[in-house]
Amino acid sequence: MTAQEIASALKMELHRIAPDIDADAIDPDALLREEYDIDSMDFLNLVAALGKRFGLPMPEEDYPRLSTFSGIVTYLCEKTGTPD
Repeated sequence: MTAQEIASALKMELHRIAPDIDADAIDPDALLREEYDIDSMDFLNLVAALGKRFGLPMPEEDYPRLSTFSGIVTYLCEKTGTPD
């Protein structure tokens, strides 16, 4: 798996949760919840979907690392052993 594949999977999950987000126009460093008006339930659904997709536990104490698109990609690369 590559970082690009992880980013593509994240875009698909974001689109599933918030279909009005233009995946190609995502600012990788913007706070997802603020920039795209993702509420706490949508955020939890995103985390759960990514955890299931990648077969990873994603504990609540890691949530601060998941605030931006690039942060999520970096986190998933670390957890899956994928070079970024």
